[in-house]
Amino acid sequence: MIRIAIIGAENAGKSTLLNALIGKEISETSPIPGTTKGSIKRAFGTVKISKSMKNPLGGADRVVLIDTAGLFDSKMELRGKVLSDEGFKAIVNEVLQADVVIHVVDATVGLHRGMEKLHHLLKMRYEKPIIVVINKIDLVTGERVSELRELIKKRLGQDAIALSLVTFEGFNDLLKALSDYAQYVR
Repeated sequence: MIRIAIIGAENAGKSTLLNALIGKEISETSPIPGTTKGSIKRAFGTVKISKSMKNPLGGADRVVLIDTAGLFDSKMELRGKVLSDEGFKAIVNEVLQADVVIHVVDATVGLHRGMEKLHHLLKMRYEKPIIVVINKIDLVTGERVSELRELIKKRLGQDAIALSLVTFEGFNDLLKALSDYAQYVR
């Protein structure tokens, strides 16, 4: 089984991403920040991994997705408005138990400093594999997406997948990245 935590600032599109991956509305979505107040876990189902990708160790075939509350306010360097200290710690603990993390960046807002710090902590100290997704690319120009990709490459040290959950541009790239990680999880 592979546990995938979806993290990001408030209103980055984490719940919408979970709903898109599941294929139905599980998490409530709203333009109001703080709609998700904790962690929501749902089984995604069975992942089909091609024989050419199979790892001798077996890999994961079941996926559990974890939708988390926005850890930081999307526009300010503050913790999310609805999270208490205990709530914040509970979400971070849930993320620490995940096998893979999807870090969602809102293309209309950009890379959040608090999320950048958490990203580095998860990557360096806890050695979590992280997939960075720039969401809402349908709301910005191609030039803005390119700028964000360069910024993420510079500040996070990795490439980002450009994604629109309206047009589903980049969605197959995300699924491919998830299946690549799934083959190495026991």
